[in-house]
Amino acid sequence: MKIILTQFFISDLENQVIYISKDKPEAAKKFKKDLIRSLKKDLKNPYHFKKS
Repeated sequence: MKIILTQFFISDLENQVIYISKDKPEAAKKFKKDLIRSLKKDLKNPYHFKKS
């Protein structure tokens, strides 16, 4: 499985981080870091979750 982070995704992510950072800069950094970490984790084990 391969996920390609498009320029559109990166741009939207940066806009969301900027918006969050207006109120809580540390929460914005954590949001971005956690999202990227989750994407990488899911790529390593895409079948980790049980089927519905």
